Amino acid sequence: MKTASAKHKGRRLQQDIRDKLVSVLNISPQDIESRSMGAGGEDLILSSVARRKFPFSIECKNQERVNVWQSYHQAEQNSRYGEPLLIIKKNKHNPLAVVDFDYLLELIEENELLARVKP
Repeated sequence: MKTASAKHKGRRLQQDIRDKLVSVLNISPQDIESRSMGAGGEDLILSSVARRKFPFSIECKNQERVNVWQSYHQAEQNSRYGEPLLIIKKNKHNPLAVVDFDYLLELIEENELLARVKP
């Protein structure tokens, strides 16, 4: 795949994730900026309004083969204002979200989701 095509594929994932977050969080599209390809830092820049509703630092990878560990490390390195969140996608598959397991457990405890799980 040519570099321009790969960048377009990555940009498309960033924009799809941005659009879904805008809809689910009920915020303005201006509250999430999709960073240009090749720019350092987070892939999606959240306003303070968006970050209060979604406290994550997002790294997107739209690749057929992705090194999850290396990509998550990149998300950690770029994380300044929120918990690192890696979104990975490949052709003909839905995006997946990767977060630290201990952080996931904290979220479950805070939201008492375990109490809702039926035995």
